[in-house]
Amino acid sequence: MLDIKFIRENTDAVRKAIEVKKEGLDLDALLAIDKEVVTLKNEMQELQTQRNSTSKQIPKASNEERPALIAKGKEIGFQMDELKPKLSEAEEKFNSLMLLVPSIPAHDVPVGGGEEDNVEIRKSGKLPEFGFEPKDHVDILEANGWADFERIAQVCGSRSYSLRNEALLLEMGMHRYAMDKLMAKGFTLTSTPAFAREAALVGTGHFPVGKDQVYYMPDDELYLSGTAEVQLNSLHTKELLTEDQLPILYAGYSPCFRREAGSYGRDVRGLIRVHQFLKTEQYIICKNDDEESKKWHNTLLETSLEIVDAFELPYRVIECCTGDMGTGKVKMFDIECWVPSEEKYRETHSCSSLHDWQARRTNLRYRDNDQKVQFCHTLNNTAVATPRILVPFLECHQREDGTVYIPEALRPYMGGKEFIGGK
Repeated sequence: MLDIKFIRENTDAVRKAIEVKKEGLDLDALLAIDKEVVTLKNEMQELQTQRNSTSKQIPKASNEERPALIAKGKEIGFQMDELKPKLSEAEEKFNSLMLLVPSIPAHDVPVGGGEEDNVEIRKSGKLPEFGFEPKDHVDILEANGWADFERIAQVCGSRSYSLRNEALLLEMGMHRYAMDKLMAKGFTLTSTPAFAREAALVGTGHFPVGKDQVYYMPDDELYLSGTAEVQLNSLHTKELLTEDQLPILYAGYSPCFRREAGSYGRDVRGLIRVHQFLKTEQYIICKNDDEESKKWHNTLLETSLEIVDAFELPYRVIECCTGDMGTGKVKMFDIECWVPSEEKYRETHSCSSLHDWQARRTNLRYRDNDQKVQFCHTLNNTAVATPRILVPFLECHQREDGTVYIPEALRPYMGGKEFIGGK
């Protein structure tokens, strides 16, 4: 969400952001309802002033004047009662439209319509070369008895999975490695429930757009979230932080859920596009300063690259264009790891800077050292999301004898083993 004062004073910039981000917002409709709300509020305030003035006159009025003043007060009350539902309806429309206003992309973000216009800015690691016919991740898992897909689907539905033995330990080890690294960097490790109230999802910008991707529990009025960012973004909503408390660094660990609506028939094999997954999420609340945000954005990216390097995976970093970065993002990077069976890179991490766009939605504020109340800036990036990263990991590290190589960084979490699996 942007400040309405900023929107009024920078309509060209907002209109451009709507255009390059491919948003469906009618800015003129928003500005029109904004004027209507302002007009109705002014009318209401004027009537309230008149009623207050009239009320003060009544005790001092003569017996002859008092009935007229009482009647005038009642008439003003009737006018206010007629105005209240109009104002309420206008405010509701205004608030709904304000939730659709995109952030202004950073000046150096590439302009484009979709992922085909994203820009590769870095590439690292040598692509694996196999002297044998490599397997895809499903075949590797099944050959080693590391996963069940068919039985679990009968119980839990499609796009379910069940990891077994070493594969499960590997998944847990990846998260432990990421948590140990983040804790050493000053992040507070935080587990979060999988569910959240609607306001929390509105706060992060997952709602109102994106509701079709989220599981809903109507009896409890709760939703299953797709990232710990949802819960972490709302933890300090009712507080007024101080500048000295910032930055706040969280490493949020949680089960995550995504309906994957609209993706039927594509990318559904094995561990790709599953409905439930685990994620350790980096989340930062910092002061309202562009350079401070830029610093932490780069820190989040570099931390995830350290993790991918430790996993010894070939990767590339792309900068997302305006049409692929999401409504609230000011700047966004993706890390994509190489998947040999598909001969392409697949996204494993998404690193976003949102400035105060989320904080305005959740009323996330702090008092700066000059005693001025500011909205915080927020940023997030994946540390590890499983089973997503298992796909490139298993395929890149497979050996001809059926074993899978374990990089040195993960061996302490795998009983010291250099290889797992094989017959």
